[in-house]
Amino acid sequence: MSPRETFLAEAAKRILITDGAFGTEIQNWKLAEADYAGNLGLSHEQKGNNDILALTKPEVPEAIHRAYFEAGADIAETNTFSANRISQADYGAEHLVREINVESARLARRIADEFQAKDGRPRFVAGAIGPTNKTLSLSPDVNDPGYREIDWDTLVDVYKEQAAALVEGGADFILIETVFDTLNAKAGVMAVKQLESELGGEVPIMLSMTLTDLSGRNLSGHTVEAFWHAVRHARPITIGLNCSFGATQLRPHVKTLSEIADTLIMIYPNAGLPNELGAYDEMPDTTAGFVKEWAVAGQVNVLGGCCGSTPAHIAAMAKAVTGLPPRKVPALEPVTRLAGLEPFTMA
Repeated sequence: MSPRETFLAEAAKRILITDGAFGTEIQNWKLAEADYAGNLGLSHEQKGNNDILALTKPEVPEAIHRAYFEAGADIAETNTFSANRISQADYGAEHLVREINVESARLARRIADEFQAKDGRPRFVAGAIGPTNKTLSLSPDVNDPGYREIDWDTLVDVYKEQAAALVEGGADFILIETVFDTLNAKAGVMAVKQLESELGGEVPIMLSMTLTDLSGRNLSGHTVEAFWHAVRHARPITIGLNCSFGATQLRPHVKTLSEIADTLIMIYPNAGLPNELGAYDEMPDTTAGFVKEWAVAGQVNVLGGCCGSTPAHIAAMAKAVTGLPPRKVPALEPVTRLAGLEPFTMA
């Protein structure tokens, strides 16, 4: 079976679990500049370049993947959130983008296969692609609203380079996550579709939007419904929400999305909201209790954690939803669904 078919078969049986935060787990290792830099001889300081650890200290991401699988995760998200040409340029490491992504995917694949071999339960690897630090929809210059730091073709090319390397390394899906700009996500979709044409086979997409205010819009101004209308042509295997807020703030938006999307719903919230020091205080059982409410209401297919979540949070979630049925994907009538900043359905 293809990765899509295997994933859908597993998701029909139970609520699947994706992993939790990587950045906060890496911070626990208290790594020094030399740990990040390794012997690559790069010109810039590397401290904080989490993605480069696949090349310079692979035991760190490996240990984190293992901890999440041991906690009950079905999906490993690769440690590649900023492993693109734009973000890596800040570290003078843009020439290593392919290598970072291939190695990160290989690492996650090896550990996923190892856990699958132990108990026969399929484990999946989602090649994580962050939004970059550029936006196609908005000008960074308040005095020149028409100015853009990047154009569409460049961003498609950036995403395609990363996606190709993740697939080469063994990723089952491409996860375009933390989408703050819907147009950026559409460039990511275009990149994967171009890659599919070149490879002559499907590369399933997962999409995850991040909200920037409690009214339920992302930075480019789109509501959850409008975002779905804008990307549903990509036939994503999952659509969902991550980051931005804790589970309590996401509740109404999870309900909305679960009612309108005819695909699987994947939600991975932060462990509450950060305190004044930027740390997350929400305890694993608290977060698990919140996400269990969505499961009981039949609104989710995949659950996990974003900022501040730990293997303990993932273990608590896995335990909380054991035995609960997954959300049933609705069959929607075929009508024309369009999107501006708001959704529009043609009667």
